[in-house]
Amino acid sequence: MKEIIPEKVLVEKCRQNNSNAQRELFNRYKNAMYTLAFRMLNNEDEAHDALQEAFISVFVNIRKFRGESSLGAWIKTIQIRAALRIIQKRMQFETLDEQWEDKGQSLNGWMDGEMLDKSIRSLPAGCRSVFVLVEIEGYPHREAAALLNISEGTSKSQLSYAKKLLREKLNETLKV
Repeated sequence: MKEIIPEKVLVEKCRQNNSNAQRELFNRYKNAMYTLAFRMLNNEDEAHDALQEAFISVFVNIRKFRGESSLGAWIKTIQIRAALRIIQKRMQFETLDEQWEDKGQSLNGWMDGEMLDKSIRSLPAGCRSVFVLVEIEGYPHREAAALLNISEGTSKSQLSYAKKLLREKLNETLKV
């Protein structure tokens, strides 16, 4: 059985450019960070790109980690910013009157986690980003808006729009 290296020791070894420690750090956090990136980007290739960009940044900046939060929280912030840079390259926030197309799937009135995740990923990019940051990751609107470079009011309206679209999607999907 492999010994689990304490976080402080792992960080110190990464600061010394120990490749085994860097591999261990990556392996500890890669799945959670990929999932976060994929939820935000709704694209496997872009999620992998964001994951790679985030971990390059983690290793370049590991000396700046002060331990004021958990290592996972610090990496999560870097991952969110990496995903947002990709989003900002390709997206503009959708207006509230745009049409939203999707095709629901019915399971006799029941929805599983995969279907819910698919519904979230089918949201337009702007409101999906706000939804993931606020509802899934727990960021307050003020912080989500700052990360997305939008106003707090826009964050709130995009979240409202995302919830409206999800309700419509779920109602359609759960029709018997």
